[in-house]
Amino acid sequence: MIKVTIWNEFRHEKVEGGVPGQVYPGGLHLALRDGLAAPDLDIRTVTLDDPEQGLPEALLDDTDCLVWWGHKAHGEVEDALVKRILKRVWNGMGLVVLHSGHYSKIFQAVNGTSCRLRWREIGESCRVWCADPSHPVAQGVPETFALEHEEMYGEPFMIAPDGHVVFYSWFKGGETFRSGVAFQRENGRIFYFQPGHETYRSYYDANVLKVIGNAIRWTGTAERRVYPSMKRAEPLEKVD
Repeated sequence: MIKVTIWNEFRHEKVEGGVPGQVYPGGLHLALRDGLAAPDLDIRTVTLDDPEQGLPEALLDDTDCLVWWGHKAHGEVEDALVKRILKRVWNGMGLVVLHSGHYSKIFQAVNGTSCRLRWREIGESCRVWCADPSHPVAQGVPETFALEHEEMYGEPFMIAPDGHVVFYSWFKGGETFRSGVAFQRENGRIFYFQPGHETYRSYYDANVLKVIGNAIRWTGTAERRVYPSMKRAEPLEKVD
């Protein structure tokens, strides 16, 4: 069993009469939990307003893969929590960052960049293309699939240059985007996936859920490599 913790900011869905609450009753995290349910996944959901911002140390230490969705409250996430998550990633915990989580503190930390991009929200269609069908996250995913409505994210995407592109997206307005990107940071695997605006039904789409499920399994089962002791090293050869 892969122990999965889905972290959702859970602010948009609480606005009375708002579209996100109508599209995702109970929150994006519950839609993801239900859509991703599988015998090999032990899924827990938490939110920003839960005690200790949803991720007390015991829960974080018991997580194989952390799925992250945030948007309007990135600045409220405590720096101390980001440091704990980053340390867990270095030690082998998987991290799957979704949609507007590109601008979260934790995704900026693993990239060492601003993670800025172009955007437009007018409900245009989006076509996702698989750039690397050999990658584990692409297994069982069609060569291409379309989403009727999505928020446009466009290049340039200010992420670390070592990211391996698994999916590209093309938007009706003309832009393209590296919409599915894989990273390695010490022991930890990270995957970013663009679809998932809070007013559209992307998290009910079977192909989107397939990609996220694959990303959880890929990031959540990384081999824990044993590094040499990080301390002052004595010379192996005689130094004059």
